[in-house]
Amino acid sequence: APLEISSLEPMLIQFVPLLSSIDHLLNGALQSGEVDIYPQGKEGQSVRVYCDMETDGGGWTVFQRRMSGKTDFYRTWNEYSVGFGNLSEEFWLGNKLLHNLTSTGPVSLRVDMQSGNDTAYAHYANFSIDSEERHYTLTVSGFTGTAGDSMRYHNGRPFSTHDKDPDPLGIHCARAYMGGWWYKNCYKTNLNGLYGINSNNQGIVWIDWKGKDSSIPFTEMKFRPSRFSPATHG
Repeated sequence: APLEISSLEPMLIQFVPLLSSIDHLLNGALQSGEVDIYPQGKEGQSVRVYCDMETDGGGWTVFQRRMSGKTDFYRTWNEYSVGFGNLSEEFWLGNKLLHNLTSTGPVSLRVDMQSGNDTAYAHYANFSIDSEERHYTLTVSGFTGTAGDSMRYHNGRPFSTHDKDPDPLGIHCARAYMGGWWYKNCYKTNLNGLYGINSNNQGIVWIDWKGKDSSIPFTEMKFRPSRFSPATHG
């Protein structure tokens, strides 16, 4: 039977804020794009994010993309904290927001990469970013995928930039490899490195996939709640 108009009215009146890209997906959204979410509920501030609704069932909040070299990723600690770039092109969402959105419950990370006709991905069952007081320290584990487990090397490391290195282990990695990242000594992946640079190991690198002398032309980093399984949706 056709829906009675009256039964739709409550849905139109009630404003249900999207808490994340998952809510956007569960509301029936099928297309990727920019969306306003309300991580603190409807009383809180809205935040604009990019939701990937296609990859592996969708519901991903994208927090990093490289695709053209138009955006400079050799930025300060503060710029990485608040984020920069264009959500529909190249950007870093911001470490403050990344901490807020990955500390509310178990979250998985997915990294998608493309070089020519080759694609690869890395999925991590557990992912979180600590507070600024704790230097946005990375927790990452539970690898599956086709790219190789390059992020594991960075687990437990603080974020660092050219103007702030909370725990140097040798050289100043962010200055040497031209990015902001969870450097160690120094990296196995450098996705915020220099675009299109295939020398001096300063490019966009995922060592276990393309080695250190090949800069990857397309990367996307994204997260979603671990409890979500594409099989249970829809």
